[in-house]
Amino acid sequence: MTVSAPLHVSRTGLAVIGGIVMLVVVLVVLSLRQPDVPEFAPTSVEGVDTVPGGYRTVTVDASDPVRWHYIDLTRGTVSASPGAGWDLAVRRFEVKVNGSDGFAGAGGVLDLGPVALDSVRTLPTEGYAGMTITGRDTSQAVLDDWYDYSFTSHILSPKDQTLAFRTASGQHVALRFLSYYCPDAQPGCVTMRYAFR
Repeated sequence: MTVSAPLHVSRTGLAVIGGIVMLVVVLVVLSLRQPDVPEFAPTSVEGVDTVPGGYRTVTVDASDPVRWHYIDLTRGTVSASPGAGWDLAVRRFEVKVNGSDGFAGAGGVLDLGPVALDSVRTLPTEGYAGMTITGRDTSQAVLDDWYDYSFTSHILSPKDQTLAFRTASGQHVALRFLSYYCPDAQPGCVTMRYAFR
């Protein structure tokens, strides 16, 4: 008959185990707390007013995973149907611009990088890219990549970037995405601030 020796754990081993347990507890607590994200109420059907500096803020309740919502940047309005004058379309975290083959408008987008929106005084006239159509899918590389997603907190955050848009009618807009959250930190409200340049 063999007698097993008692398990001996060193102080270093106990410290490592304690550290791992503390890390797990912290991660669980952080994942359960209410996220601290910027929240915006959806824009009314009347649209938005221009504030000093020419800036407008539009929030689209894009929480429906099926239906697209269409934004007319000139009027600052959001509609459930495309109509003739839409510039951007939003569904959940997906964004389309009204431009390229198969689209009625002349829209396009260009990434200006991590510059402040209020520092943009003029915009390029060339280099805008519209949607790419592949079979039944449409995509636009800059718009497919407008946010970062955290797998630990499950928070979607807009990237630190200002985008230049050419609207469906050919005007130029500087725009930043501000948030993806509705009141009470509910996901699906895409908020953007922009100004014509």
